[in-house]
Amino acid sequence: MAKHNRWSKVKRLKAVTDSRRGKIFSRLSREITLAAKARGGDLDGNARLRTLVLKAREANMPADNVDRAIKKGTGELPGVVYDEITYEGYGPGGVAFVVQVTTDNKTRAAKDVRAAFAAFGGNLAGSGAVAFQFLHAGQFLIAKDKTTEDTLMELALAAGADDVITTDDGFEVRCALHAFDKVALALEKNGIKPDSAELAYIPTTTVPVTDPGIVEALENLHIALEEFDDVQQVFSNEETE
Repeated sequence: MAKHNRWSKVKRLKAVTDSRRGKIFSRLSREITLAAKARGGDLDGNARLRTLVLKAREANMPADNVDRAIKKGTGELPGVVYDEITYEGYGPGGVAFVVQVTTDNKTRAAKDVRAAFAAFGGNLAGSGAVAFQFLHAGQFLIAKDKTTEDTLMELALAAGADDVITTDDGFEVRCALHAFDKVALALEKNGIKPDSAELAYIPTTTVPVTDPGIVEALENLHIALEEFDDVQQVFSNEETE
C-alpha cells in the first residue's frame, strides 16, 4: 500500500485470481443488495447501484447473481438481513485503520476482525478513536488516458465535486457523500469510466513507516482482513517508500 495509495490496491484487485473470485462476487452481492435497499432497484435512478453493477460486470459476475442481489434489496426475493458496521483500530507502528463490514453475524465479524489485528501486533479501538484522521468522502480514481485535467475539472466541479487532484497515477476526484451519485452520473454521461468509485476514508494525516518488519506486518494485516467475506473495505494511513 505504498504511500497509502488507493491506486495500488485497485491494481491489485484487478488482478484477482479465480480462487478469490467467489469472495469478490459475495462482497459485490452484499453491496448491490444494500444499495438497492437504500434507493431502489432502478439503475437510472440509483447511481450508486449503477456503479456497483458496472463493477460487477467488470469482474465477470454472472448477470443472474446481480439480478438476484438487486431483488433481495428491493424485497422481491427473500434474503439475509445484513448489518453495516465500521470498526476502527491501530495496526503495527501506530497506523490507523478503518474497516467497513457488512455481515449477517455481528459476533463472528467482530471476532474475526479483532483476531486479525491481534495476530499482527494491532488492536481494535473505540468508535471515533481514529476516524478523525480520515476524510469520509466520495472518491473517484480515473486514469489519465480517459480524459484531460481541464475537462474533468470542469464537469466534476459542475456536478458538485469538491476537488480534482492530479497525480502520477491519474486523477482523483473527491466529493461530499451526498454528491456521490450526481458526480458518478456526470462522469458516466461524459463517457469517463473511473478505475475506482467508492465512498472512501481518505487519510488526512499519515504515519511514516520505514521499518521493513512493520511494512510487512501491515501488508499481512491488510491481506488477513480482506480475506474475510464480511469485510468490504479496508482503509489505513501508513506512508511507505
